Amino acid sequence: MIEIEFGAADLVDVRFAHSPMAEVVTSTMVLTRRTGHWLYASWHDRTAPLFHGPGLAVLRAVVSGPCYIPDFLTPVLPTARPSLDDELAAVAATPPDRVAFEVAAAWAGHPAPPEAARFGTDPAAALAELTAQVRRYFAQAIAPVWPRLRATVEADLAHRTRHAADHGPRSLLSGLHPQLDWDGSALLLASAKSRQWTLDGHRLALLPTGFAGSVLHTMTEAVHGRALWYAPRGYGSLWDAEVPEPPQALAALLGPTRAAVLAALAVPASTGEIATALGLAPATASHHLTTLRDAGLVTAERAGRRLRYRRTPVGEHLS
Repeated sequence: MIEIEFGAADLVDVRFAHSPMAEVVTSTMVLTRRTGHWLYASWHDRTAPLFHGPGLAVLRAVVSGPCYIPDFLTPVLPTARPSLDDELAAVAATPPDRVAFEVAAAWAGHPAPPEAARFGTDPAAALAELTAQVRRYFAQAIAPVWPRLRATVEADLAHRTRHAADHGPRSLLSGLHPQLDWDGSALLLASAKSRQWTLDGHRLALLPTGFAGSVLHTMTEAVHGRALWYAPRGYGSLWDAEVPEPPQALAALLGPTRAAVLAALAVPASTGEIATALGLAPATASHHLTTLRDAGLVTAERAGRRLRYRRTPVGEHLS
């Protein structure tokens, strides 16, 4: 049994968030650990050639360590809807000695690939390359499915908020995961291991994560926070059908992120809505929308104080 000291006062401070980097990390687990990948079979088959290719060797080395996945990859930020840019800025700001220590710990007692060993000799340069590869991976592997991930998470949060309003804050933890229980003073995680932790002054963040699958992931010792990653309600239906994504030819022409923006405009949306749906910073979403508008693929109409973008006939034809 794993115990995390957690009293009634801690329950009041519980918060929920949806993390792009949590989706990145758990999705790489699908690609590196065969157990349970059948649930994501179509996504796995599309993404595996990208992940195992030469362009993501540093990312692959960092997340494939046999001991654990470094905590610095998943900063626990204070906002509920951090963008990928927000999280990668926090990753890039990790002290180099901390980065080197965690990557080495991930391979402790095992021969590390050169891409992982590089963090011990030039952590700053290795970290810069890692963040670039995360962006590349997210754009091609996660951005096409991000709207569906986000919608499933939002539905989970709405349900838990309503349930807590009807049954009290303790119900926030009920049904979160079959391995999780709370006795009023500690969170109890069914496990073959026997360990005890405290929140160490941190608030607990609960992170519904579409790629978490049946596993309850814990961050209990990270310097930047404490978190549990769990699968949102109905996560299985995420993968019941093929997830719509931009045609490969369109992604090759426009770039995967811009193609994902165009695909997301199947329903007219504002800059903020596109940013939220695709996990982009608002400035990044605005840049892509402006470029698509200048190319004649989308048009903007004012709705109150906001601009809403929709695809033009040419944009519809391409999508």
